[in-house]
Amino acid sequence: MRFSIQRETLLKPLQQVIGAVEKRQTMPILGNVLLRAGEDGLSLVATDLEVEWLAHWEHDVEAPGQTTVSARKLLDICRALPDEASIQLRQEEDRLLVQSGRSRFQLSTLPAEDFPELEGVKGGLTLELPQRDLLELMDRTSFAMAMQDVRYYLNGLMLELERGRVRCVATDGHRLSLYEVEAVVETEQPRQVILPRKGVMELSRLLERVDDPVRLEVGSNHLRAHFSGVRFTSKLIDGRFPDYRRVIPQEEGQVMKVEREVLRQALSRTAILSNEKYRGVRMELTRDRLVLQAHNPEQEEAEEELEVEYQGPDLEIGFNVGYLTDVMAHLGGDDVRMGLRDAGSSVLVRDSDSERALYVVMPIRL
Repeated sequence: MRFSIQRETLLKPLQQVIGAVEKRQTMPILGNVLLRAGEDGLSLVATDLEVEWLAHWEHDVEAPGQTTVSARKLLDICRALPDEASIQLRQEEDRLLVQSGRSRFQLSTLPAEDFPELEGVKGGLTLELPQRDLLELMDRTSFAMAMQDVRYYLNGLMLELERGRVRCVATDGHRLSLYEVEAVVETEQPRQVILPRKGVMELSRLLERVDDPVRLEVGSNHLRAHFSGVRFTSKLIDGRFPDYRRVIPQEEGQVMKVEREVLRQALSRTAILSNEKYRGVRMELTRDRLVLQAHNPEQEEAEEELEVEYQGPDLEIGFNVGYLTDVMAHLGGDDVRMGLRDAGSSVLVRDSDSERALYVVMPIRL
């Protein structure tokens, strides 16, 4: 294998792929990237056996071949070279020679034949939507995923595909997030798959807020995304996601409307003196008035008073302030609608100007 390449051309895919490289080194080869040079150009592959990332671009190759080399070391070399430098890579037996100007490096390699690659997508459903929409789906919902929950099916993002619509739902048992977009989906029966946390994080990092399309292949065990010369594959969580529709209140109840940023800032200030363990904040609602209160074991107290639109009965209800501020940060509109029923019922939160997103937050006792 032998080819020359500009520093920037190699640097970008290496920076993108580094997130998929196994850090714990359970298998030495998982710390490497697979370099392929052929008549159709260059390919770069990385995997940790849960996600796989492949970049391909057309490029002239002097001699074809393939090998694996340390992803971190090759990235560090590229970063350290001057801008617009030309890099020559040449394989000699079990070494990869990297040369640029007067700089020369010899990197050890492992056989390409030993590099594990995820299997293809089987029994797949294919659809296409703009990168912007897929990124928005994940950004608006992924914050509510559970972390290391024994209910393993909550440690990911549920993707629901039905005719004309793609929906993402996440929950950790205390809150739920839902966002949907219109898309051309050719399926008779709704289909649900669960993308694990790492797959969500890495795919979100690779996508851009552009209208360029991303093609999704959704199989029984894997999800694969093709976009901008990149092929990203993730294993799916083998489990059944709970019936999220049962969690969503069927009636909105009494509605409080308030400017989203005003409420977010007030919650953030009140949270400073909340109990560090429970993060509780009390909301006292009266006609067109909201009072936020928090206190901690040191007998310190915080109070914020806001003008809101509310015509319902007086109500006191407690929430984990972190859950509410997360929701405020992921809403898109200027105003927020909160549907409240009583102190023991979950609250339904929506954008005032969009029906695409909804959030449910469970109350806590204070």
